[in-house]
Amino acid sequence: MTRIFLSSALAMTAATASYAGGSDPAPVEPVVIEPEAATSGPMGGDWTGGYGGLSFGNLSVDADDLEDSEGVYGLYGGYDYDFGQFVVGGELDYQTGEDIELGSVEVDNILRAKVRGGYDLGRTLIYGTVGAAQLNADGGDDTGIVGGLGVEYKVTEQFSVGGEYLAHRFDDFDDTGVDIDADTVSLRGSFRF
Repeated sequence: MTRIFLSSALAMTAATASYAGGSDPAPVEPVVIEPEAATSGPMGGDWTGGYGGLSFGNLSVDADDLEDSEGVYGLYGGYDYDFGQFVVGGELDYQTGEDIELGSVEVDNILRAKVRGGYDLGRTLIYGTVGAAQLNADGGDDTGIVGGLGVEYKVTEQFSVGGEYLAHRFDDFDDTGVDIDADTVSLRGSFRF
């Protein structure tokens, strides 16, 4: 009886192994891992939005044979639109400071309306600007042209620092027959929103 039982158990084991694919273990399917595409993180390069800030610099004025140069400070505000690699925007800015004296005329302040266009380098924006400037003096005021270059760097997404050079030209200032050239070099700090 023991023989019958052992023979039956052996036959069942052999049958089970043959139904399961034999005595060899089932092959393991290889796991294929897809490589992830390398993506660069955000570069902080979206310049779209409004901004406002403070400037500090130097204003040099030359009228015929008269020259003077003084420190200036001011405030500005504008809006930029980022098209990918290129940024276009507009800005109003005002600067005042120590009175600049050109003979008997004292220059009080300067107001500018500018457009700017530049190249988006991620956290850095390099731009050119052009527009109109109004020079206010104690004896009158006049409007001329302004143009220049600037650079801006995003320290954070909400704060940037930069520098700007502007050249101004006022022909026949306030109908006096005097041509005035002015240059400003300014450091700027902007809050972006």
